[in-house]
Amino acid sequence: MIDSHKFDYSKLETLNVSRETFLELDEFKEMILYENKKINLISQHTEEIARDRHIIDCAQIIDLIDKNHLTCTDLGSGSGLPGLVIAIIKKKQKSDMKFFLYEKSFKKSIFLKKVINKFKLNAEVINQNIFDQKNLSSDLIVARAFKPLPIILDLVTKNFDDFKNIILFLGKSGKSSIEQCLKNWNLEFIEKKSVTEKDSFLIKINKVSKKI
Repeated sequence: MIDSHKFDYSKLETLNVSRETFLELDEFKEMILYENKKINLISQHTEEIARDRHIIDCAQIIDLIDKNHLTCTDLGSGSGLPGLVIAIIKKKQKSDMKFFLYEKSFKKSIFLKKVINKFKLNAEVINQNIFDQKNLSSDLIVARAFKPLPIILDLVTKNFDDFKNIILFLGKSGKSSIEQCLKNWNLEFIEKKSVTEKDSFLIKINKVSKKI
């Protein structure tokens, strides 16, 4: 039985994340901390709060994901946040969702492959710059700490031929960013308040198009 004091995931209690998943999420967190000594995966000043700041922060999007989605693309995956966090949860949920992690750094790509192999995840690493890829298709697109919102919208609409939803993490300047984007983009989206940062929130975009 998992020690709930050792693995404090109480912020996820209302979400569809089983307690049995917490152990693997913490093992993933420890892999990040170990490799962070050699390559820059996360900011050093967040290492002591990595569970809350990175793992739980990523895991909170799980209930925004359509159960019928079969593919997910993580833009600039970095250390696997949020892609591999969601892949671990989906594996525990017996989901068939396949994850495609785009990461242009060779060293980070090697780390991502280590995690995939260790946890036997249904995921693939593409060691390429996502901006150079064309005619892409994915049910779900996710991004965290990747690029500003206008750049992401431009990337997705130009490089993806087909997608259903986009889930993004926005910080305290997120509201202003959305307001600016609405001047040039037609957006249909929902918002969800972050469980880890009081000034942050998540958005799930259902439709997006450039205004003429």
